[in-house]
Amino acid sequence: MRLLLVEDDKDLCQTLQKELAQKGFAVDTVDNGVDAEFMGDEESYDIVILDLGLPQRSGLEVLGNWRKKGSKLPVIILTARDSWHERIEGFKAGADDYLGKPFHVEELVMRIQALLRRTHDMTGQSLQCDDLKLDEEYQQLIINDQQTLQLTGTEFRLLRYFMLNPGKILSKTRLIEHVYDQDFDKDSNLIEVYIRRLRDKLGKDRIVTRRGQGYIFMDVLQ
Repeated sequence: MRLLLVEDDKDLCQTLQKELAQKGFAVDTVDNGVDAEFMGDEESYDIVILDLGLPQRSGLEVLGNWRKKGSKLPVIILTARDSWHERIEGFKAGADDYLGKPFHVEELVMRIQALLRRTHDMTGQSLQCDDLKLDEEYQQLIINDQQTLQLTGTEFRLLRYFMLNPGKILSKTRLIEHVYDQDFDKDSNLIEVYIRRLRDKLGKDRIVTRRGQGYIFMDVLQ
């Protein structure tokens, strides 16, 4: 999953970026409202973590502008705990969730995971397709509640995106946009390498190639 973290506190931003990367997220960062709005318009993000007190353009204005343009980008706003009026204004502007400062990174991660499941209409507390269960805390794959397979960071991010979008044709470009951050070379063939690695773990029939279109993750095997 690819996140946009909008935070002008450099120390907090660096800490969150590092912690979220360790939790299996590709994270882009900006420190002002103008760049945040532009990035949200131009790039493919699964979630935005948006501070409200930003230079150049407030987080509320950025969020409001996205919604006026018809963007359904999921947004978690960050605000001071005692700023209840900001939370109200944030929800009115179209926020999906909020988190008060200071907070524990673990709570932010849980809110991100919950929002992702709601966005993709998935029920339950774990990500599961057929006999496959993805342990997001330990970045492991559990098969038939018996076999546990370790995943690399990229394998985990790729498989999570597949499992959130079962049965859909996902192009190579779309996969790259949601698995890697903005500095990744979009012309790289690395995504194909990791798809082969996942097939070695899951079986070749689990991820189907559609020539000229992309890949389909089969949530139920025939």
